[in-house]
Amino acid sequence: MLGILFGVLVLITILSVMNGFEKELRDRILSMVSHVTITETDGLLPDWQKEQQKLLSNPNILGSAPFIQKQAMVSANGQLRGVLMQGILPEEQTKVGDINQRVIEGSFSELKPRSYGIALGVELAQYLGVFVGDKVTVVTPQIKITPAGMIPRSKRFTVNAIYKVNMAEYDSSTAFIHMRDASKLFKTRDEVTGVRLKLNDLFNAPVLASKLQDKLGENYSVIDWGQEHKSLYQVQKTEKIVMTFILFLIVLVAVFNLVSSLVMVVNDKQADIAILRTQGMSAQQIKRVFMVQGTIIGLFGAVFGAILGVLLALNVGDILQLVEKIFGIELLPQELFYASDKFPSVVIPSQVIAISVAAFILAMLATLYPASRAAKVQPAESLRYE
Repeated sequence: MLGILFGVLVLITILSVMNGFEKELRDRILSMVSHVTITETDGLLPDWQKEQQKLLSNPNILGSAPFIQKQAMVSANGQLRGVLMQGILPEEQTKVGDINQRVIEGSFSELKPRSYGIALGVELAQYLGVFVGDKVTVVTPQIKITPAGMIPRSKRFTVNAIYKVNMAEYDSSTAFIHMRDASKLFKTRDEVTGVRLKLNDLFNAPVLASKLQDKLGENYSVIDWGQEHKSLYQVQKTEKIVMTFILFLIVLVAVFNLVSSLVMVVNDKQADIAILRTQGMSAQQIKRVFMVQGTIIGLFGAVFGAILGVLLALNVGDILQLVEKIFGIELLPQELFYASDKFPSVVIPSQVIAISVAAFILAMLATLYPASRAAKVQPAESLRYE
């Protein structure tokens, strides 16, 4: 019983922690990207206001925001780094993401047209050695012809905000400016790179993206947030499947222990079984006795394992902090994690039920062999030397 209990407990706890990290990663990515992104395959998206109004008529779409996205370089204090420059409308961006909630200094509301303000990731700001209020130079790949020759286009910007997503991809190589400033800097006129959408159900993004792609045609590219980070989520999904399989072996070990335990009981109780048979108990009734015994063990192990597993999963972070405090050591350094909490745990009821039911069914199946052996005990042979 303890073997099955421990197996179920460990499996629920580990999967809940993995669910927590998956949710944390998804939330951080979705603060920067939208559920669905629509772009023009040939370049910039013209007449985007009209397309945006059409999209908002869909009841599954809660909000939309246009954006301009280009590669550029940012320099300050003798440092230079390439970044992905994103031109946004701050008031519209809040409808599709929560990057404004990741700000640690300044404010996204300070990004106003023609003010040439910029928001930098915390690692990028540290690399450049700048703070809110400092100046940086943005250099674009476009060429400007002057009497001195051809030089890259550049513009001085004021740092209005510094944000922290806790993902190097964004904190060290992404910057935001107002869309009007981006339009003037990159000479896109009234065209934009694309439109971002927020849905009422983020898990419905692949289906809706496919429908929008069919509706809009080949001139448009429609991708969902999962496709945008496909490799990352594929690795995470594979890791979760492998980890589940490995941990489920613990339950299988407990089940094999149950089989061996019941077989030993059958061998030890052969005389008792024989006496019951001589008193009129049938082979099927003997079989049911051992099946009921194994089923009760599996039931208690699965139920109490699920209860203790959920309790541990909900408090695993606090327990780890308590252990670190008692022993005065740091078991897992904070810098190893992209999550705000070391062990963000999310208990999914369907997973708990599936694990518990699977453990219980395996325990029931494990009783078949020992019960069959018990039913085949011959009274005369067993009582010959009693």
